[in-house]
Amino acid sequence: MASPSGERSPEVRKDAVWNRWVIFSPARAKRPYEFKSKSPADPNPNQQCPFCIGHEHECAPEIFRVPTHRPDWKIRVIQNLYPALSRTLPQPHEPGSVLPGFGFHDVVIESPVHPLQLSDLSPSEIALVFLAFTQRILQVAAHHSIQYVQVFKNHGASAGASMSHSHSQMMALPIIPPSVSARLSSMKDYFDQTGKCFICGIQREDLLIDSSTNFFSLVPFAATFPFEIWIVPRYHSAHFHELDDEKAVELGGLLKLMLRKMSLQLNNPPFNYMIHTSPLRGNGSELAYSHWFIQIVPQLIGVAGFELGTGCYINPVFPEDAAKVLREVKVPESG
Repeated sequence: MASPSGERSPEVRKDAVWNRWVIFSPARAKRPYEFKSKSPADPNPNQQCPFCIGHEHECAPEIFRVPTHRPDWKIRVIQNLYPALSRTLPQPHEPGSVLPGFGFHDVVIESPVHPLQLSDLSPSEIALVFLAFTQRILQVAAHHSIQYVQVFKNHGASAGASMSHSHSQMMALPIIPPSVSARLSSMKDYFDQTGKCFICGIQREDLLIDSSTNFFSLVPFAATFPFEIWIVPRYHSAHFHELDDEKAVELGGLLKLMLRKMSLQLNNPPFNYMIHTSPLRGNGSELAYSHWFIQIVPQLIGVAGFELGTGCYINPVFPEDAAKVLREVKVPESG
């Protein structure tokens, strides 16, 4: 709906995935196609750091590498040098308001070469990163108290990255985080009312960016952040760690394309991506309505007092406009 001045009027949309409200207020921003990051992600000069090949002794202990036992590795999974949780504490056995801080906080080094970023890797190389995630998830799942594994990537200092060498992180938690519980509860409500998985039916032509045989990318209808992107399996799947080798390559290709489009359109912004999956030990009924997906959030605006106080977010770019802009970004074939 447009205002008398011709500008699109503000709109409040319900985010049915996390059961919250988002205010779309385009008057607070420039035109969608002019949106650019004011602080692009840090450049990556050809330097050496502890994550580079040949510097393995400078890192925290290694968990495994790909290929196994090879000095010319492609991916290393290591312990975080400054972990938020400790793998040496006793595992909690009873629920409560205070638990031992047992858990795992790992780093996945995505390339042995410092200047290469995730979007520079080939689809098959990105697939190896995904498969390292799945292998590690299955390992930590052997610990009975681990309830949920959060995979995430911080790209750029303002997105939380302390190292410029391309890497992602995994945290295995003895609890189910509140946002995961809210997502599952909201998905269950929708399933109870309709008998369908909400994520399975989320695709809309005006929100679609691109697609492949088994995955599609879109800007969600109630996107929390400007130019937020989701990559969603077309097939119903509750757990990311069930991803197989063939689909991992396909997913790698679509993620690479989305990161390239985002970089070209938004001036290489700092970003975060999160893999939203299901709890490891959920009840069987959750499998019917829980559906994993990847959320990519370019860091273009800050979170301030209104968002912190209300849990509502203000997004200056309508999802339909963001999706149109991203659809139209031409990525060079050699990119």
